Amino acid sequence: MNTRHAHAAIAAATAAVLLAPPLGFAAAEPSPFGLWARGDGNARVRIARCGSDICAVNTWIREGTKGEKTGDKLVMTVEPAGAGRWTGTAFDPQRDLSYRLTMTVGAASMTTRGCIVVGLLCKEMGWTRLGGD
Repeated sequence: MNTRHAHAAIAAATAAVLLAPPLGFAAAEPSPFGLWARGDGNARVRIARCGSDICAVNTWIREGTKGEKTGDKLVMTVEPAGAGRWTGTAFDPQRDLSYRLTMTVGAASMTTRGCIVVGLLCKEMGWTRLGGD
C-alpha cells in the first residue's frame, strides 16, 4: 500500500470512530425540524421551534390550492414518544380547529395523522424531507 492510500485509510478509520455514537447510546432519532414537501405536491413547510411549541409554516403553496396560502401556520404542542414518533395536539389558527396529532419521522420522510371529533375524523399525510433545520 502506498503512503497516500495508507493516509486515506487512516483518515477514514478515524472518521468512522469519531462519528460513531458512544457505546451504549443509539444514534439520534430523526427530527421533524426542517423543510418538508407534502405528499400531494401542493405545499411545502418549514417546521421549527416557536416559543415552547413547534410550528409548521407554509413556505410555498401550489397555485390554485384552495384554503391555503404561504405563511399559514400550524402550532403543534408535541413531545417525542419514542422510535421516531411525536404525539400531542395541533392548533390551526386559520380554521380555528384543534387536532390530536401523531408524527412518525424518518430520515427522509414523515407521516402525520391528525384527528378531530374525538378521533372519529382523521387524515393522514406523507411528507418528504427537503432539507435540515
